[in-house]
Amino acid sequence: MSNSDEQLREAAAMEVEKHRAQVEGDPYRLSFHHMPPVGLLNDPNGLVQWRGEYHLFYQWMPFKTDHGEKFWGHYISEDFVNWRHERIALAPSEWYDKDGCYSGSALIHEDQLYLFYTGNVFNEDGEQEEYQCVATSKDGIHFEKKGPVIHVPEGYTSNFRDPKVWKRGGKWYLVVGAQNQHEQGKVLLYRSSNLLDWELLGPVAGSNENRLGDFGYMWECPDLFELHDKDILIVSPQGLDPDGMKYNNTYQSGYFAGQLTAEDCTLEHGAFHELDRGFEFYAPQTFLDEKGRRILYGWMGVPDQNEQSHPTVSRKWIHALTIPRVLEWNGSQILQQPVSELAEMREAVLLHSEITITNDQKAVRGVEGKPVELRIEFEEVEDQFALEIFHYVSFSYKKSDGVLTLSRPHFEDKSQTEFRRTVLQEDLKELHLFIDHSSIEIFVNGGKEVFTSRIFPQTEDDDILFTSLGTSTFSIEKWKLSGYNMM
Repeated sequence: MSNSDEQLREAAAMEVEKHRAQVEGDPYRLSFHHMPPVGLLNDPNGLVQWRGEYHLFYQWMPFKTDHGEKFWGHYISEDFVNWRHERIALAPSEWYDKDGCYSGSALIHEDQLYLFYTGNVFNEDGEQEEYQCVATSKDGIHFEKKGPVIHVPEGYTSNFRDPKVWKRGGKWYLVVGAQNQHEQGKVLLYRSSNLLDWELLGPVAGSNENRLGDFGYMWECPDLFELHDKDILIVSPQGLDPDGMKYNNTYQSGYFAGQLTAEDCTLEHGAFHELDRGFEFYAPQTFLDEKGRRILYGWMGVPDQNEQSHPTVSRKWIHALTIPRVLEWNGSQILQQPVSELAEMREAVLLHSEITITNDQKAVRGVEGKPVELRIEFEEVEDQFALEIFHYVSFSYKKSDGVLTLSRPHFEDKSQTEFRRTVLQEDLKELHLFIDHSSIEIFVNGGKEVFTSRIFPQTEDDDILFTSLGTSTFSIEKWKLSGYNMM
């Protein structure tokens, strides 16, 4: 380990201690989400289960609440509820990653943990260079960098990052986000027999590929995997224009479903579907655990989207990750459900059955506060139903057109209300909500739609109100949540 690496680790540790009281005293700190101990957190990285433990790495800038020379932070758990925050996995200390150890993935090979990541460099002329790099570990804690294994191919710009690696048919495959010299976003596919020597097969998907047409100038954070009988490509394209209810964040995240033929470097796929309809969701990554579950984490943030207007910035931290979600394929779309282990956070249940509201707004006894989990099952929604949470965020359903709407005050201009909407293709049957001190995740009808957003209400406001135009009849289960146990 170089002197530079040790110095960076020591500087990060000092920054954590310097601001610990200020950060941990913030009433907007979350109870059951991963956050940075100081500074900025963004993409989930290197998701893997190894030797019975879940490893969750994340992009971390400890020295400011803005982007820059990223580290890889590291959490470990056996059960998704009890977590320990481990030593920094990667620090930007070498010539090939000195301006950031950018996003990537993890895999297990010959009882070692491999991290594939993007080394970011600004050269003497101020030009950006990006390399796909490898680091290995025998204990899952201490990592030895092996350096770059893939360089930018001819015909592509330096926007070349976020490798995701998997094994199929005895060969290793890697996808990486890229931009060609015509400023079209692509996903490039590579193949290897030894994880060190990689053959470029070509663009497997992207803007102007597979009859897609123009679809963004850069595709970030690709993740290609099998889900039942489908090959799924999750990706975060940048440069999509808003299209009605679609693509209304600064950048989007979603998936294509199809069939991969790796030998021919083809992915025959259908339309792009956004994974999450909320305000803050980006750079999702998945992994397969030892139970055979495909589990996803996302970043509860979006690059260049009012980041410095988050009130946590004044407390020296910003951003968090979503709760872990299990992905299923129902024959036509991805379903997302919270991992079952999160039920271990539940305290005693409060149950109300057969609640009926007609043309009124009401509170329901005991249904209030944070952090909480709510499950609402509907017997009838005659016209419109809405939840108002902490007099800050509203979530509504209109039966006549199936429109779901999430609204909140705009972060920069709080006199304005902003909206995110989608159309539910069936009647509203169930809402499953996870409400933390400054976040909300809403799973609709078994995860057919999901809305994830940061919220910053008045900290003393715990009210949750129910509104119905026409008659709505429903039941509620409510649990107070104990939160993660962090060590």
